[in-house]
Amino acid sequence: MGSGCLALNASFEPLTVLSVERALRLVIDRKAELLEAEEGRWMRSPRQALPYPAVIRLVRYVHVPRRFRRQVTNTFLFARDGYRCQYCGRHRNDLRPREFLTRDHVVPLSRGGVHDWTNVVTACSSCNNRKGNRLPQECGLKLRTTPREPNEVELVWAVRRLTPVQAKYIAMFYGAEALQALRRVTEEAENARLALVGEG
Repeated sequence: MGSGCLALNASFEPLTVLSVERALRLVIDRKAELLEAEEGRWMRSPRQALPYPAVIRLVRYVHVPRRFRRQVTNTFLFARDGYRCQYCGRHRNDLRPREFLTRDHVVPLSRGGVHDWTNVVTACSSCNNRKGNRLPQECGLKLRTTPREPNEVELVWAVRRLTPVQAKYIAMFYGAEALQALRRVTEEAENARLALVGEG
């Protein structure tokens, strides 16, 4: 279950997840309208009870600067690749003891490769060691997928936990296909998190 309130721009573009208190303040100050409330939940004060906001929409459009290009981080890289080695296909949960996921440059930096989304993949430590400073084809490895830059939905929303009601607004703005990609990434991240908890 989500832990905050989804805030939409006046254009219905999803902006961020706010604390419930901040969302209520925007509604009370008439800077936002309440679109969805969590059924059966209320915020109570000595004088009144207010619906527990799940989705709000700003009354005035807020200009959002063109988002900067996201840096390659292991958090998003591993999520993009479904927590699987892009050479042998094993999931993080299937790795042997002392093996772990790493970042690999398909074309090594020392051989003219670049550090961007189209040249980095998730690799298990064994495949990464085997590949070393070579191209995949030089050591008998083959990429399972073509590396790509994650779309905005995956980058911004994969690390947030949304309720089904909130997810509906992501789909309304970005499309059902983007929501499906987001759900895939989120499910993989949750499975990996549960596996880590089980190991603890």
